[in-house]
Amino acid sequence: MQRQDIRVGWVGLGVMGLPMARHLKAAGYTVVANTRTHAKANALIEEGGIWAASAREVAESCDVLFAMVGMPSENEEVFFGKEGVFAAAQFPNVLIDMSTSEPAFARRVDAAARVRGAHALDAPVSGGDVGARNASLSIMIGGDAAVSDRMQPLFAKLGKNIVRQGDSGAGQMTKLVNQVCVAMNTLGMCEGIVLAQRAGLDAQAMLDCISGGAASSWSLTNLAPRILRGDLDPGFFILHLAKDLRLARAAAQELGLDLVMVERASKCYEDLVAAGFGKKGTHAAVLLHSEACEIALKQRA
Repeated sequence: MQRQDIRVGWVGLGVMGLPMARHLKAAGYTVVANTRTHAKANALIEEGGIWAASAREVAESCDVLFAMVGMPSENEEVFFGKEGVFAAAQFPNVLIDMSTSEPAFARRVDAAARVRGAHALDAPVSGGDVGARNASLSIMIGGDAAVSDRMQPLFAKLGKNIVRQGDSGAGQMTKLVNQVCVAMNTLGMCEGIVLAQRAGLDAQAMLDCISGGAASSWSLTNLAPRILRGDLDPGFFILHLAKDLRLARAAAQELGLDLVMVERASKCYEDLVAAGFGKKGTHAAVLLHSEACEIALKQRA
């Protein structure tokens, strides 16, 4: 197919989904989209995107459908709900789930797609809002190799590090590994900043020094400066990372692993959600040591 002949469907226009869908529209693809809040689609529609009233209507209007939603319940509704993808009378050739969910869910979607004569890929991403806006995401793909190869021109408009990890579910398992590493890294960065500030160091001078050494990381480069500016807005929600760590814990348990640090990191992010910080960015873990967090947790106890 030529690019102008491919109709792309997109479900989920949040912090990351919207810029990703806009990249495909800018590249010349027809994009049919749905999201829970119509206003979030305005920028895409102004650029020529087409609104659909449901995931079912998106599925009936496209050749390749992408989904990018936050929570497992939303994913279930998008694919298997009354107005979901699998309720469509006409069906896309390929479903691509870029949300983060259980590997078993990816296998379930792929099996259901095959019944309809189609294929599904699980293709979760890493890189946050910055990666989404810059089309520099890492994309972790699970599913049929030939289908993955055919979708490469689309993936190339969204990311830079695009790797098929294996069969259906392998992309999601890779993403859970990624989220474990992200959580540990972010928590370490946040506690380092708290330590520096409590010790009376110039936090910016500290970052300038350690950013070029072994402590260097994506979190240190991209999130630490936000903390110093007092900007705790989300590139990726605490609420979503807490969910991802629950999925990682479940996967570890199924494999007979006792991952002590994952359990501790999970508690940290669950505490932040309980304290009312779920809609802040993951770097708001710096608030774990704040009086506001301590008061909120005591009130909920």
